[in-house]
Amino acid sequence: MRRLFPFLAWFPVSRESLRADVIAGVAVALVLVPQSMAYAQLAGMPAYYGLYASLLPVLVGALWGSSRQLSTGPVAMVSLLVGATLAQFAAVGSQHFVAYAILLALMVGMLQLALGLARLGAIVNFVSHPVIVGFTNAAAIIIALSQLSKLLGVPIGRSEHFLLDVGELLTQSAQAHLPTLAMGGFAIAIMLLARRYAPSLPGVLIAVAITAVLSWASGFEHNATTRIDSIADDTARGMAMEYAITHAEMDDWQLRVTARQAQLDALRGDGRAEREARLALGSELAALRARVREAEQENRIRLRTLRQLAMVRERGESGRFLLEATVPDGIALDGARWRVAGVSGEMVLLRGGGEVVGQIPRGFPEFRVPAATWDMVLTLLSSALVITLVGFMEAVSIGKAMATRTRQRLDASQELIGQGLANIAGSLTQAFPVSGSFSRSAVNLNAGAVTGLSSFFAFVLVALTLVFLTPLLYHLPQAVLAGIIVVAVVNLVNFRAMIHAWQTHRHDGAAALVTFAATLALAPHLDLGILMGGGLAVGLYLYRSMHPRVVLLGRHPDGTLRDARLHGLRTSEHVIALRFDGDLYFANVPYFEDAVLEAVAESPAAKCLLVVGDGINQIDASGEEVIRHLVERLRAGGLHVAFSGLKLQVLDVMRRTGLYTQIGEAAIFRTADAALEAWYHDNAVTGLARADFLFGARPKEPPEKR
Repeated sequence: MRRLFPFLAWFPVSRESLRADVIAGVAVALVLVPQSMAYAQLAGMPAYYGLYASLLPVLVGALWGSSRQLSTGPVAMVSLLVGATLAQFAAVGSQHFVAYAILLALMVGMLQLALGLARLGAIVNFVSHPVIVGFTNAAAIIIALSQLSKLLGVPIGRSEHFLLDVGELLTQSAQAHLPTLAMGGFAIAIMLLARRYAPSLPGVLIAVAITAVLSWASGFEHNATTRIDSIADDTARGMAMEYAITHAEMDDWQLRVTARQAQLDALRGDGRAEREARLALGSELAALRARVREAEQENRIRLRTLRQLAMVRERGESGRFLLEATVPDGIALDGARWRVAGVSGEMVLLRGGGEVVGQIPRGFPEFRVPAATWDMVLTLLSSALVITLVGFMEAVSIGKAMATRTRQRLDASQELIGQGLANIAGSLTQAFPVSGSFSRSAVNLNAGAVTGLSSFFAFVLVALTLVFLTPLLYHLPQAVLAGIIVVAVVNLVNFRAMIHAWQTHRHDGAAALVTFAATLALAPHLDLGILMGGGLAVGLYLYRSMHPRVVLLGRHPDGTLRDARLHGLRTSEHVIALRFDGDLYFANVPYFEDAVLEAVAESPAAKCLLVVGDGINQIDASGEEVIRHLVERLRAGGLHVAFSGLKLQVLDVMRRTGLYTQIGEAAIFRTADAALEAWYHDNAVTGLARADFLFGARPKEPPEKR
């Protein structure tokens, strides 16, 4: 029962642990509510979807996860991946965008659940730590830069090149909305001061409460709705009309897609007529979906262009909106600068003040299975795989860090199941993909959480917020949510870890650097950055395993056999001692063979060859075959061949294949020195001095060390 329902291990619960879990749950909820709305914004979703993602996923992740202190919910890294992925397919915040995000949560959850049920938690090891370090540093910078538009109150364009969009935004920084910048800066200052001087206080909640009140009291939000024909500029008016017409056509095409898909699903039988009908419907569906995608792309460009236009409104009955750069002299204006926020039918929504969270639907999200088509699934599959891997790695790394403090056992496969079920439950309640949160898990642990019941109490408080407290969040400035994100991700930037990876091994440093550069350069296609880094890391590992160290040994003054070239040691022209440091398998057997033959060719007077196999942990069929042929060829050439230090698993393979018998027990030694001593005393080898076999006399060991 505990394998099916791991949360049963929490019980029975003592009064002390229950009290600790209540306190921890409240502490987590105080951070979770504002933070989740900020991460929804980062994911390109309306803010209240962050509250939906903080409801069932928080509870389900705790119930079926392995860690008792891990707090599941919206996180910066996964939210960034969601927003960057879906911005390519739909307008940010649009109905289609939200539908894609919810479907993505379902796909991520099903992938994680399948991997967990197959006990494949070790899959996390396929992405190296340097790759994750490089990706995390780049992603943290991208997250921070993506919030600049919210902090400045200036719209940012979205294209295939994120850094170019940021550069374009910086050129418009002179048009920043100063009250928005002040709100964001004030919130960041509150959170940083609270973190430094009063870490026990909920700095995020304090910043949210103060700025929401200031926003309400100062009339921070200032919106207007007007007809399209009230826009004086012909180009802007025409673009808004084209947007409205295209949007209406998209809705019509989407209805036709739904109808044709239903007809296709209803077709039965395999006759000629049915096959022709399927072919016709399939062709029509493909054409309709292509038209929808093309129209979405056109409208994204139109809306991006409209949002970058600064307008002013003429006083008086006309109330016309004119471009700020083309206002004729003598026109009386209302004193505000306006920007297009959206177009709906014949109406245009303009924003003349700061941007706030706005109306949040009261109550729980609707329970609904995400709509999906094969085209959508195939389109999102690669992104779902990357989010699955990154989200799980984040959750497991946090869980492992906490397990070392709590001395609990972390089951990676069970955590996969928990995260998978959390994402599936979230998708059924209108949530985007979630994962384990480092900051909230730290709050949970430091507040004294003993069991996952702390997540249950956090879930209860989020539910109460949705039912009773959403009106209080209406006036919360979006710039404050941007500040929350910036403060949360600033600790993710860790260039020291990249330097450490370089110092550890140049290949690791190269993998971290390439991942970092590729992720930045290819944004918003972040999945390509981590795939390139991961591919490079695997390639460099294969290169290292294909070219392991092969060294000639000589006698060191301390009596041990070491790398002769590295230490400048004496070697014998008659005896070759060669050490191979690596597994012997199909990819590196040619390298091993070439190294042995090269050493033999460089010592034409050699009588004996000793292969020191202390570093050989495994051997496959290719390795066994190469050793067999080498022994035959070298012995046929009059060279004595022996092996030393072979491990049990290698000897077992040799015994099973008959290679052990072919080499001969007399030619297999436990140590290299034992082989050299045996050769010296072997009557079959004569005419050589003792030093030629032992590479110089070995120092005598003190009696107490013998």
